[in-house]
Amino acid sequence: LDLAIGIISGTAFTNVVQSLVDDIITPPLGLILGGVDFVNLTIKMKNFVYEDQPPVVIRYGKFIQTIVSLCIVALVLFFVIQGINKLHKITRRNKATTEDDLENEVDEEVKVLHEIRDLLARQSSINFSSKQL
Repeated sequence: LDLAIGIISGTAFTNVVQSLVDDIITPPLGLILGGVDFVNLTIKMKNFVYEDQPPVVIRYGKFIQTIVSLCIVALVLFFVIQGINKLHKITRRNKATTEDDLENEVDEEVKVLHEIRDLLARQSSINFSSKQL
């Protein structure tokens, strides 16, 4: 069930990031670079072997958009993992503190029990000595 939720969330996140890159980031970036539409950035290579075929098209603009999407996803994952690691560290620290407190309480209880035992031992030896008289 966790895996299914992760896959569905990942797919939705991918769609959001793709829309962010395609619709929000690259249009202003293209405008800054002189009105360039990244989707239409291509290199057309003439087909010398089969001249009657259309040219081979390398769509490097779309590749640039995909790289930007990858960087955004990687950045988000980095921050999510950093947050999870910080939570684990805090949890471990709190657990260690709790264990230390419990250990201190047990040590105090053991000390009190030892004192009670010693007092009872002294009291029984005093009672035993007075009965002999």
